[in-house]
Amino acid sequence: MSKIKLEYIWLDGHEPTQELRSKTKILDDFDGKLESCPMWSFDGSSTEQAEGNSSDCLLKPVAIYPDPDRLDGFLVMCEVLNADGTPHESNHRAKIDDDDNDFWFGFEQEYFLMDTQTDLPLGFPRGGFPGPQGKYYCSVGGRYTWGRDFVEEHLDTCLAAGLNIEGINQEVAPGQWEFQNFAKGAKKAGDELWVARYLLNRITEKYGYYIELHPKPVKGDWNGSGMHANFSNGTLRNAGSKEVYESICEAFRPVADDHIDVYGAFNDERLTGLHETQSIHEFSYGVSDRGASIRIPIATVESGWKGWLEDRRPASNADPYKVAGRIIKTVKSAKVESVAG
Repeated sequence: MSKIKLEYIWLDGHEPTQELRSKTKILDDFDGKLESCPMWSFDGSSTEQAEGNSSDCLLKPVAIYPDPDRLDGFLVMCEVLNADGTPHESNHRAKIDDDDNDFWFGFEQEYFLMDTQTDLPLGFPRGGFPGPQGKYYCSVGGRYTWGRDFVEEHLDTCLAAGLNIEGINQEVAPGQWEFQNFAKGAKKAGDELWVARYLLNRITEKYGYYIELHPKPVKGDWNGSGMHANFSNGTLRNAGSKEVYESICEAFRPVADDHIDVYGAFNDERLTGLHETQSIHEFSYGVSDRGASIRIPIATVESGWKGWLEDRRPASNADPYKVAGRIIKTVKSAKVESVAG
């Protein structure tokens, strides 16, 4: 009889930014299937999700992946439910209106690797600053690049877990990196990004690093960190019309503040109109414009207005479930005729 380790992963109730939590359940002769993962519970009074006199919250498994770093282990992403089985108010995955998986999402997750000894990004010396931005983006070599061993290990671990990571690169500031994931279905895209974040954080434990998802951890003339959301649905993928794209982009204008509300805390420090961002107080869109709120990729235009859009406003600490849910709501509100695939 084999003992199998299931790492149940969920989001806590902390505001303004939820954090990852996890604990291990041991099962005998587990078959590796999601439907064989039992419901579980946890003390919600310790995670800002319940009162002490009625503290039980439920964990509902929604996605499972092999755990490459554990013998006979699996990673189990969970939704949080109330004791009566209804979705907890902190459970934003359950609110996504995409049951047919018509929406596809690709998230570009930027983050800073921080040194636990200095509380500075890798490459930042004590009491000073490295050279200005310009030579770090997609760099190679010890003069401009820090943390590659860690980043490569994270990539390999994610791929071994079956996550659809589509690329990595060093970003514009020292110690700043990015990975990209993609999935067909908003919930699946969110699941995979959260599990990738979980692995990102877990691996730091043996390096003496930690992950900083604050959108502007280094003040001054340094790029902040975002989580750009590339998205499409059947209409966008098959539109063949500039007018359809403009109608969908315009649907974002009157609800710009509603998007900002769920695009991550402290995002005003990043969305200044500088460093490849539009001001948090403005809304714009444009072809190949990285200073716009929404960029229309040149590949979409060259494909005859068939493709996707990129919302560049979400911060690195944003919840992909919230971001996807809000984008879907806005796209569905656009006054355009559906386009057959």
